[in-house]
Amino acid sequence: MMMKKTFTFALVCLPVCAFGQASTPTSAASASQLSSPNEPPMLGIHWAKGFEPSYRVLEEGKQNESGSHGSRTSKSPLMTNHGGKIMTVANTQAIFWGPSWTTSPGDKITGMDSWYQGFGNSTYAAASNEYTGNNGQVTSGSTYAGHVVDGSASSGGGSTSVILAEVCKTISNPDTSGNGYYPVYSDTPRGSANYCAYHSAGTCGGVPLQFAFFFNADGDAGCNPNDTSGLHSEGLAAIANTSGHELSEARTDPASPGAWYDGSGQENGDKCNFVFPTPLVTFSNGSQWKVQGEWSNQAYSAGTGYPNSSGQKGCIE
Repeated sequence: MMMKKTFTFALVCLPVCAFGQASTPTSAASASQLSSPNEPPMLGIHWAKGFEPSYRVLEEGKQNESGSHGSRTSKSPLMTNHGGKIMTVANTQAIFWGPSWTTSPGDKITGMDSWYQGFGNSTYAAASNEYTGNNGQVTSGSTYAGHVVDGSASSGGGSTSVILAEVCKTISNPDTSGNGYYPVYSDTPRGSANYCAYHSAGTCGGVPLQFAFFFNADGDAGCNPNDTSGLHSEGLAAIANTSGHELSEARTDPASPGAWYDGSGQENGDKCNFVFPTPLVTFSNGSQWKVQGEWSNQAYSAGTGYPNSSGQKGCIE
């Protein structure tokens, strides 16, 4: 007999989801993706190439013409601490959702297994270790419990509650430390959506956790990091790069009321979106990846970082 698993949502967003990066109601992401009062918010949206939202969303659910997440007059590119929790470590289990993962996964499942196995204690993970929250400090500690394949028909990421439900259905024993992270790799193409991925948070059976959603990026120029190393397929290279963006943000700004983001609502991955300081980054298991830089307040203040698309020298790997 199959036992029924219950799940609840820990976060509630206002009529237009606030905090972190959220697309505008008139953008291609569509208002329906962001406006349900029972939806966990899309955070740290990894915008596709060529799309820049014209304004941000305020934490109290109101927009202003300058697009700031806080003060209209804020000019500093530095991220500030908004008093919330961070992930002291990352305890990850990946979910591959959709029938194509059982029939034609290519190199993507084995590749992402290697990516997560090598992320922990890597110099790339250490790029986010300067940030603290009300529960401690981000560290390079990371475990990987492997992956789960769900061959049922997958969904797009427009409804965060649907993605959270998939996590609750698939993961029988979520990490109880609050540091559980569950990336959901769909086999659904991006289509007209203007983002490649996002992260969010919720609960499964009363256990708080972080989760993320990723579109299938095969043949998707808007999410392609243009990895010319020949080590990975184009589709694997794309989700590997986006995974660096989302996991770094989940570690430093995982859930309401928010930890680290700047005056425009940008998290550390957003501020260095599609910026590649080096051709390849070597992880702790020796695997190599083309992954974007992550924002460092310390590097910016010391003048030692690489410039982002706005010329602000705060990106490191």
